Amino acid sequence: MTPAIPPAMERPHFIGIGGAGMSGIAKILTQRGALVAGSDFRDSATAAALRDLGATVRIGHDAAHLADGTSCVVISSAIRADNPELAAARLQGIPVVHRSEALAALMTGSRSIAVAGTHGKTTTTSMLAVALGTLGLHPSYAIGGDLDGPGSNAHHGKGELFVAEADESDRSFHRYTPEVAVILNVELDHHANYASLEEIYESFEIFTAAVRPGGTLIVNADQDGARVLTARLRAREDLDLRIVTYGESADADVRVLDVRPNGLTSTVTVRLADGSELSFGVSVPGRHYAHNAVAALAAGTAAGVPAAGLAQALGSYTGVGRRLQLKGEAAGVQVIDSYAHHPTEMSADLEAIRGAAGDGRVLVVFQPHLFSRTRELGTEMGQALALADGCLVLDIYPAREDPIPGVTSALITDAATAHGATVHPAPEAGKDGVPEAVAGMARPGDLVLTMGAGDVTELGPKILDRLARP
Repeated sequence: MTPAIPPAMERPHFIGIGGAGMSGIAKILTQRGALVAGSDFRDSATAAALRDLGATVRIGHDAAHLADGTSCVVISSAIRADNPELAAARLQGIPVVHRSEALAALMTGSRSIAVAGTHGKTTTTSMLAVALGTLGLHPSYAIGGDLDGPGSNAHHGKGELFVAEADESDRSFHRYTPEVAVILNVELDHHANYASLEEIYESFEIFTAAVRPGGTLIVNADQDGARVLTARLRAREDLDLRIVTYGESADADVRVLDVRPNGLTSTVTVRLADGSELSFGVSVPGRHYAHNAVAALAAGTAAGVPAAGLAQALGSYTGVGRRLQLKGEAAGVQVIDSYAHHPTEMSADLEAIRGAAGDGRVLVVFQPHLFSRTRELGTEMGQALALADGCLVLDIYPAREDPIPGVTSALITDAATAHGATVHPAPEAGKDGVPEAVAGMARPGDLVLTMGAGDVTELGPKILDRLARP
């Protein structure tokens, strides 16, 4: 039975409908029968996929794009107050709904699992959604990345489970009331919204307090921030919550006993809370991705899915776009795309690829994301890049931010050089010059990573095209 569409969502208009989070909600609403419309600043495969489902997608932002009878306007935190469509909606008295409010409304009536954490949310949510689907449980899901093609970041399923990525960046995950919550890690990030790690802890506590009474929290037993948060939560007497920890720590309830790498895959062995052990494959490289799979296993088990079947189903996960995604190979060089943009993520992905590179070198084309993040973490980014055999650092991708005086990619390249990294000069032509520069750096057997949360992802096919030419 298809859940009823909230009246405010019957004719929604999405500003920035092509974004990862926005497009997923638009897709589910379209599948439920809503008359969805929206706009984005440029056309994309995601926009085309939404049109194929029946949504109306216009390119550019113009007040005229708001159709008569629009029931609400859905925005994300990236939409500026002076956006003409947003300004028109407010002038006309059309309700303005944040993306997270729309997602929370979609989850109403479902048994929801919300995956939070500074890193790994998209991968863990994807792993769990794929595994539940493999088991024939027909979950709904909303993910911050595409599983196997444009528009695959969300789905309206006929089952009772709804798996969602819970974004802490703007505190929007406070709106969710899951039956099972997952916290993968807790670190200071999103410096435009959080002034200190204490604010991060407080934000995650609010998220946890919203778990339905009698629900379950799955939390990392290894990561320092997550352990501090767990201690704070256990000291509270007002939470009706079961806490299940996972990781390699001896006190973990779901303990990782072994992670065995095998090229771009790995096998993980765990001991469950009941003392039983099981092993299963993970079709992406790196210890951190194996731990994501264990978090997905613990979350699904908490929702009542048998552990043995779920573990085997997790092996059917083959990756999500931009998470160490192999784009292709040319001239003996593999090109892999990575969404990593925080130093912890960068180090984890580089260590994973180092283990898969064999005798080849690891070369990175890195695009910093946000001026505020570069200002606060540029030194650590440079230190992470020292794990590569060579790196090329592009200009900062601004996204929603205006430039900050004195904050440039030099903060990263200087730090990388100081930590012994081989830093290749950025091409004078910027991104357009990257394929030629990489062709001059790479040799057969090397792995090239395009890394960052911005449009650096567009470079993979272009690099492959250039490598394929003599």
